[in-house]
Amino acid sequence: MGAPPILTVEQRAAALLKASQSRRRRADIKAKIKSGEFSIDTVLEIAANEDAVAKMRVRELLEALSGVGKVRASALMQRLNISPTRRIAGLGRHQIKELRNEFMKSSHAIKPGKLLVLSGPGGVGKSTVAARLRASGDFWVSVSATTRSPRSNEYDGVDYFFISDEEFSRRVRGDEFLEWAEFAGSRYGTPSSAVEEALLAGRNVLLEIEIDGAKQVKSHLPASLLVFLEPPTWEELIARLEGRGTDTPERRAERLQLAQDELAAAPFFDLVIVNDQVERVVEQLIGLTS
Repeated sequence: MGAPPILTVEQRAAALLKASQSRRRRADIKAKIKSGEFSIDTVLEIAANEDAVAKMRVRELLEALSGVGKVRASALMQRLNISPTRRIAGLGRHQIKELRNEFMKSSHAIKPGKLLVLSGPGGVGKSTVAARLRASGDFWVSVSATTRSPRSNEYDGVDYFFISDEEFSRRVRGDEFLEWAEFAGSRYGTPSSAVEEALLAGRNVLLEIEIDGAKQVKSHLPASLLVFLEPPTWEELIARLEGRGTDTPERRAERLQLAQDELAAAPFFDLVIVNDQVERVVEQLIGLTS
């Protein structure tokens, strides 16, 4: 073994700062696991892209999960042939699959949640309705993966899972997305494993996506409930679309043509709701999960 590298004062300070930031990040991850905000799948997704999380010991990850503790974590690792000192980055594909299956099995006695897919034409008010549903606390909200770079106020695993083009392509080939699409030169997709785990744990899940994405979800999970949000009148939708002052006349014409095409897709959906009053729509959607 060779001699350790000799670091300058600046290099040593930078290394200490990085180590401190990594410890804080892992502590934050464990706190979110304990609160139920993060599932085991969410942490594995983050670890695939964050070195600090990848270096977390598997034992710490398992012990942070509700109802596991040190004894069960140790027994589980022994049964799955995972070394007590193994870090997340060192897990093999088979071990990851077995861990996921283990925590899905523990949820089988729970009544599965319902998957609501909200879609409709641009300008109909999907985002407003979805925001109210999220605020109600009745729904678990999926975090999408994207190939675009994070903005300054965005965090991996919270706003999106930020992954490379190569990784996204690998997941497409592996059929790991419920749906995916390309927009403005970047790709976006809904990871299937986290959604399925939340449903098995009895949590209702909300996806607010475009019409083509809704059709993809239905093909993967036929039990999903596809809800089409419709405007009260065509004239009102026109008024909303034309009220976007930043659009050129050509862009407004394109939006109107697209809205016509999107409205024609309504018969494919399980339920059509007219968005004439946001509060009424939100109550109706919450009622679908009871």
